[in-house]
Amino acid sequence: MDGKIAVLLPCYNESMTIEKVVGDFRKVLPQADIFVYDNNSTDGSGELARKAGAIVRKVMQQGKGHVVRRMFQEVDADIYIMVDSDDTYPAEEVEKLVAPIAAGVADMVSGDRLSSTYMTENKRPGHNFGNMLVCWLIKRLWHCTVRDVMTGYRAFSKRFVKTCPVLSSGFEIETEMTLHALDKRMRFVETPIQYRDRPKGSCSKLNTISDGVKVLKTIFNMFRFYRPLIFFGISGLLLAIASGVFAVPVLGEYFKTGMVPRFPTLIFACCLITASLLSFAVALVLDAVKKQSDQAFELALYGIK
Repeated sequence: MDGKIAVLLPCYNESMTIEKVVGDFRKVLPQADIFVYDNNSTDGSGELARKAGAIVRKVMQQGKGHVVRRMFQEVDADIYIMVDSDDTYPAEEVEKLVAPIAAGVADMVSGDRLSSTYMTENKRPGHNFGNMLVCWLIKRLWHCTVRDVMTGYRAFSKRFVKTCPVLSSGFEIETEMTLHALDKRMRFVETPIQYRDRPKGSCSKLNTISDGVKVLKTIFNMFRFYRPLIFFGISGLLLAIASGVFAVPVLGEYFKTGMVPRFPTLIFACCLITASLLSFAVALVLDAVKKQSDQAFELALYGIK
C-alpha cells in the first residue's frame, strides 16, 4: 500500500486492551506508525502501549476531542486510521476503511457498526437509542442519510485531517467530524464493519445522558453555524406567526370600533415582528458570511497535497 500510514489510538485507562489493539494493528499494517495518545491514564496504559511498540504521547487536557485535536495537529501522514483503544473494532477490518482513501475516492471512511453487529453486541440500550436519534436528526436537518454517526473507527485523507477544525472537547467529536464532512462536501463513505462488545471488566467512558446531551448540543450548534439561512429563517418565521397571533385580534377591534383597548398586547406584537425582521436580516448576513467562508475553504484545499 503506497503512502505513509498512521494509526491513531486515543487512550484513557485501557490497560486491559491497549497491548492487544497495538499488536493487532502491527500485524495487519506492519508498515504503519502506531500512535497512542494517552489522556491522563492512571492504570499504566501508556507504558503498556510503549512496550507493545507504539509511539506514545501525552495529552493533559481531558477529553477525546482534545486528544483528536492534538493528533491532527502533530501527526503527518498520507492515510490516517483512528480507532478506539477498547478492542471493540477488529483490526482485520481496516482494509475496508483504507481502500477508498488509498484509491483517492474518499476523504473520510466511517466504519458502520449499526448495519452489522452493534445492536446485538452492545449491552447498553441507551447507546443504541442515542445512535439512532442522532442519525435521524442529521437526516432531517442535513437531508443526508448517515448510518452510524458515533462510530470510533474511521480513516481519513491528509486533506481532511489538515482542514478539519476540531472544536469539541469530548465524545461529540465524532458528530463534529461527520457534519464537517457533510457541510464541506468532502468525499464521505460508510462501510459496514463488525463490532464486538468490550471484554469483561472493561468499562465504557461514554456517559449515555451527559455525553448524549453534548452530542445533541453539537448538532444544534453545527446546524446554526453551517446553515444559518434556514436556522434564523425558521426563527424569523415563527416570530412573525406569533406576532400575527397577538396582533390580529387587536387590529380586528381597531377596524370595528376605531379603538385600541389592549395596548400592551399591540406593543408585544410589534416587538415580536421587530425580532422577526432582525432574525431574517441576521439570516441573510450570516448566509453571506458562510458563503465567503466556504469559498476560502475551497481555495485552502488547493494547498493540501
